[in-house]
Amino acid sequence: MAGPQYDYDLFTIGMGSGGVRASRVAAGHGARVAAAEEYRVGGTCVIRGCVPKKMLVYGSHFAEDLEDASQFGWNIEGKSFDWVRLRDIVQRDVTRLEGLYGETLSNHDVTLFTEHAKITGDHEITLASGKVITAKYILIATGARPHVPDFEGSEHCITSNEAFHLDEVPRRILIAGGGYIANEFAGIFNEFGSRVTIANRSDVLLRGYEEALRDRLLQISLTKGIEFCFRAEIDYVRKQDDGTLIAKMTGQDEREFDQVMVATGRVPNVEGLGLESVGVELGQRGEVKVDAFSKTNVDYVYAVGDVTDRVQLTPVAIREGQAFSDSVFGKGDPYAVDHSCIPSAVFSHPPIASVGMTEGEARNTLGSVRVYQSDFRPMKNVVAGRSERGLYKMVVDASNDRIVGVHMIGPESPEIMQAAAVAVKAGLTKADFDATTAIHPTMAEELVLMK
Repeated sequence: MAGPQYDYDLFTIGMGSGGVRASRVAAGHGARVAAAEEYRVGGTCVIRGCVPKKMLVYGSHFAEDLEDASQFGWNIEGKSFDWVRLRDIVQRDVTRLEGLYGETLSNHDVTLFTEHAKITGDHEITLASGKVITAKYILIATGARPHVPDFEGSEHCITSNEAFHLDEVPRRILIAGGGYIANEFAGIFNEFGSRVTIANRSDVLLRGYEEALRDRLLQISLTKGIEFCFRAEIDYVRKQDDGTLIAKMTGQDEREFDQVMVATGRVPNVEGLGLESVGVELGQRGEVKVDAFSKTNVDYVYAVGDVTDRVQLTPVAIREGQAFSDSVFGKGDPYAVDHSCIPSAVFSHPPIASVGMTEGEARNTLGSVRVYQSDFRPMKNVVAGRSERGLYKMVVDASNDRIVGVHMIGPESPEIMQAAAVAVKAGLTKADFDATTAIHPTMAEELVLMK
């Protein structure tokens, strides 16, 4: 007897990086695939996250590069910065990338509905237009959004979403938060000429990163003129007649700003999806709970990416989407994504990159460790007359010489870290690094010269 007949083999709700990859790969395996995206194809990363942010980071670096140029023989007169021009160029490129994502889906015969989709029954999805669709499998890939704390005047604040669309660079900006988004935008706006204040509810920046790197970024940021207010939360924000904002922080007097930005974490997008209609289980933060193979407690419903709140990183969402489609629709054995030893970066000024365990984590887990460190002044900074120093740190398991963590702050650290992350993931030893000839003169050579 034939089984149930569905309109599609897979219906994906959310077309960010994870959803696009899963849909494309499933279609490549021969599945009939449809998807819904109510905003723009590409999700957080492409539309309002890492891609446009990195473009702003590139733009902001020219502020210091143009200053340093004179020490390298260049005479640059009449320099000026046009925020609107950069903003619009970035948005044009975002639109270009969105189009490429759409082409990818079309080329793989993925049917795309540009409207809201909601689960309304077993194997059943209802679109905002009223169209009802059935699917053998449903994938939730709706991502996450900025968390806005509940305080008086929070509606006057912006998040990272709106930061890409400002009409002008704020003269004074308060950024609430101490994570990677807060520190990245603090660096961006500072280089564009804003007077930046960071308000962090704790006394720790970038929790989870190596302590030495956090301390170094704080020192450098203070030198660059960024102000930090620790153990300070926003009590209220009030808008004045001229559009400026009065903000009151814990233990401080009222202060005036042109913009207040909240960067206090991200929460999964699960509202309005109808998950409760089929009994999909959610976690304490509202995340979709899944097993190692991205399957929920409902046999035909899966979820990947930020909506699961496992690791909120685009490459992780892509890997999860790939693994899901290969496992469910491919001909090979099912497999799960390894969420251990994931490299990450903070595109601050200067950037941070990290992979593996911090020194503290290694001591707690392994007991006996060896730590190697290189504290140096990059050649470019020496010539330019900048005192800013880089710091590389390597954590080694003393019992077998295996490198269990590498942590870096300095120019181009994320670019260098990608290769180092392969070595750490592969379980190479300190002796392997020592036996590797250095590329001189580079910053990366510090990785194989630590003693």
